[in-house]
Order: sequence, then structure tokens, then C-alpha cells
Amino acid sequence: MNAESTHMHEENYLKYQGKFKGLLGWIFSTDHKRIGLLYLYSIAAFFILGAILGLMMKLELIAPGKTIMEAQTYNGIFTLHGITMIFLIVIPGIPAVFGNFLLPIMIGAKDVAFPKLNLASWWVYIFGAIVAVSSQFMGDGPPDTGWTFYAPYSFKTNTNMLPAVLGAFILGFSSVLTGLNFIVTIHRMRAPGMKWLKMPLFPWALYATAWVQLLATPIVAITLLLVVLERTLQIGFFDPALGGDPVLYQHLFWIYSHPAVYIMILPAMGVISEILPTFSQKPIFGYKAVVFSTMLIAFIGYFVWGHHMFTSGLSEVSLVAFSFLTFLVAIPSAIKVFNWVATLYQGSIVLKTPLIWAASFLVVFMIGGLTGLVLGSLATNVHVHDTAFVVAHFHYIIFGGVGFAFFAAIHYWFPKIFGRMYDAKTANTGWGIFFIGFNTLYFPMFYLGIKGMPRRYFDYLPEFHGANILSTFGAIILIIGLTIIISNLIKSARNGEPAEANPWNGVTLEWKVSSPPSLENFEEIPTITKKPYDFTS
Repeated sequence: MNAESTHMHEENYLKYQGKFKGLLGWIFSTDHKRIGLLYLYSIAAFFILGAILGLMMKLELIAPGKTIMEAQTYNGIFTLHGITMIFLIVIPGIPAVFGNFLLPIMIGAKDVAFPKLNLASWWVYIFGAIVAVSSQFMGDGPPDTGWTFYAPYSFKTNTNMLPAVLGAFILGFSSVLTGLNFIVTIHRMRAPGMKWLKMPLFPWALYATAWVQLLATPIVAITLLLVVLERTLQIGFFDPALGGDPVLYQHLFWIYSHPAVYIMILPAMGVISEILPTFSQKPIFGYKAVVFSTMLIAFIGYFVWGHHMFTSGLSEVSLVAFSFLTFLVAIPSAIKVFNWVATLYQGSIVLKTPLIWAASFLVVFMIGGLTGLVLGSLATNVHVHDTAFVVAHFHYIIFGGVGFAFFAAIHYWFPKIFGRMYDAKTANTGWGIFFIGFNTLYFPMFYLGIKGMPRRYFDYLPEFHGANILSTFGAIILIIGLTIIISNLIKSARNGEPAEANPWNGVTLEWKVSSPPSLENFEEIPTITKKPYDFTS
């Protein structure tokens, strides 16, 4: 190493250290990889909280009548569970962690377009999280509206609603900042030769997601602000007594919250589109079809919010239109599933932990997708609306889709992020227990919903007892699997075997750099000459 390169290395090292060391060196770092890890640790902590709250709800429902808590406590717990899981985990989840860490590397850049804005997005996320969680410990008791904050109850209840609503409002800004950063990074910082149709599919998924974050999030921000004004100033946006319309709140909320489902699921689809080619050692089948279906899902997703409101008194024309659009948005999702299966067909399959998670994603996502058609159909929706069937469908899509993809991603990119390998046998054991627990927990809810058990109820009739016992045992099994998975990853991050730069024989750019990557990712920005997922050399 000559004197000039030694000096540059020392400069980079000093820049990496920054003004601070230790914890301050992390929380003030503008390195996209450190920010991705900050999100990972934050989201993992909130996920453990959300999982514990979910287990407490299921323990309450193990038998009719009161078991471990009062009805009001139950309402507060399911509200905090929903706020935590949706706003603090699932929406930021994959983009904030793996997008931040890997997007610049996968497109051949040294960082995101706006590093300081990237750090600001994490600070805003933490501030919003603190405000939202503080609602449980201040004022007149935990909020009890559910994560949807439905009017008119959200401004009529005497519970501590304002911090919860303001927390969700603040978290929206973090989402917008992340989306803006990713859009500019992908437009302006791709490596030479990386045309749009040479870009890997995970960056494509993040790109589609970022547009939804940027365009849809302000709608829910304004809506939540209107709830605050309604609650504090009694203006009359949603209050019928003051000339307002509660159904207007539903429209505004779901105009954001259904596109938000695609903020959650599109990055998960991007993860699966990376893992399947690597572990079948062949290019993704129908690359262009996967790209266009990704953008089509993001586009159509803006127009399907009304299927959440089929029982709210919409006109017949609106009902038919929203039902049709709901079925229409299933088509690009189905295209992806067919392309994923075709990618595996006749591939040189290497059955490693990430592929096991990806394959199980296909199973649970298909169950979630097909049961979604039941909710999209006008006749069946009326029967199962606001029942446990909706809870089961929602968790198969969100927890089954995003959760399984997140675990697939962390097991796939773990060697790259931490430079160490995890214990594969322990990881596979954790997956097996988790998979059994997941399906034992949520599948009985389909039955309960068809039989007529309402969702969000503290108590139920004796006829629902058997399936609720089974579901609660599923929750306990799931938590055991989760404990094995998380403890294995924590232990391996500290003491695992050192990882090679490319342990899975991947071909995208993140597998061309060291594990973990250096400060600026690349000594020289690469020039892209091949199509994506070219395994020929």
C-alpha cells in the first residue's frame, strides 16, 4: 500500500469514527449501513414488545370470560399491539433495515443521495415511537380505538388518544424522508451501465414502495391531524353532531392504509425475488414481468381502498367498482407467484435456511391472497366483515408475508451485514417451530370468522372455545420458535464463524464486496455490462 492510499485509508477510518465514539458514534453516523443497523435494532426491540402483547391477548382468549385482564386493559393492549406492529415494524421494516444497508451497494453507489436526511429519518422514527408508546403511560389510560383510530370514537373516548395519534403522524414523516431518499438515490446514483432494466429486483421493489410512501403518507398525516383538531377544537370534520361525517374518516384513512399494505408487501416481494434465483442458481424467470408487475401493484393499490368499507353504505356502483379493482390487483401478484415457481423449476436448488423461509413465504402468502378474494367479493365480504376471518387474512398477508420475508432477508444477508455465519441447524429448527406455531395460531381464526366470531372482542360465546384454545397454543409455539431464531442470530452475530464474501454464490453487487462492507462500499465504482442474475460466469 503506497503512502497516498494509506493516507486515504486513514481518512476514511477517521471519517467513519466521526466526532464521537461508542453509542454516540452510532446515533450520529451518516453511514447508510450503520443507519440500517440502527433501524434493525430498534425494530427488533419493538417487535419483541409487539409479540409479547399479542401473546397476552391470546392468553386472555384461551377461555370465555375474564382470564388474565379486564376488558379495558384488553382494548388498550390490542391498540398498542396494532400501533407497534403496523407503524413501528411492518411499514418501516424491510425498506428501513435492508433498503438502507443494501440499496446503495446493489446499485453500485457509495451511499444514499442524502446521508444526513437518512439519519434524520431514523431520529424522527425514534421520536415518533417514543410519543406513540408514551400514550400507554400518560393521561387517562391507554388508547382503546385499535390502530385505525376510527371516528367518531377516536375523538369521543376519554382515553389518552392524542399521543398515539401524534406519534403515528410523526412516524409518517420518517416514511416520507426514506422514500424521497431512495427515489433520488435510484435515479441519480446507479453505477455506470446499470440501465433501468439491469437493476436488481430488490431495488425495483424499493423504488415502487418509495413512490407509495411519498404520495400516500401525507394523506394519513392530514387525516390524523384532523382527528387531533376534532378532539381539541371540536371543528366538525367527522362528528355528526357538528355536521361532520364519520365515513369521510374511513375514506381518508383507507386511501392511505391500503396503499400502505403495498409499502409493507412490495419490499417483501423484492426479497423473495433475490433469494430464489440465488438458491436455484438460475436467472429469475420473466425479469421484465416481475418489474412491471411490481410497478402495477403500486399503481393499482391506490384505487382499491373501498373494499374495507363494503358495509358502510357505499353506492352500488362504488361497491362493484371497488370489488372489480380488488380482483384486478390480484393479477400482478399472481404473475409474481408464477414467476417465482418457474424460477425454481429445473434449477440447481441449494436448500439453505433463506430458501426455506422464502418457500414458506410462498405458502402463507398464497393462503393470505386467496382468502383476500373472499373479502374482495361483495357477497362473502358481508358475511365475514369484522370477524376473526379478517384478522386471520390480515396476519397471513402482513405477518406471513412481511414477517417471513424479513426472516428470509436477515438469514440471506446476515453474512454480508455481520461478516459471520449463523448455526444453520438451530436456524432451521427455529423456522420449523415458528411455521407450525404460525399456522396453528392463525388458521383456526378463518374457521372462527366463518362461524361468526367478531374480531377485537374481549369475550366470546362457548361455541368458539375449542378453536380459541388451539389458536392460543399456536401463539405459545410461535413465541418458542421466535426465541430460538432471535437468540441464534444474536449469538451468531457475536461468535459465529467468519463469513466469506459470497457464501451463497450470489451474482448481485453486494456479493462482490467484503463482508461486512467497507465504509464506502467500493474502492472503484463498478461498471455494469451484464444482465441481472447472470450465473454463466
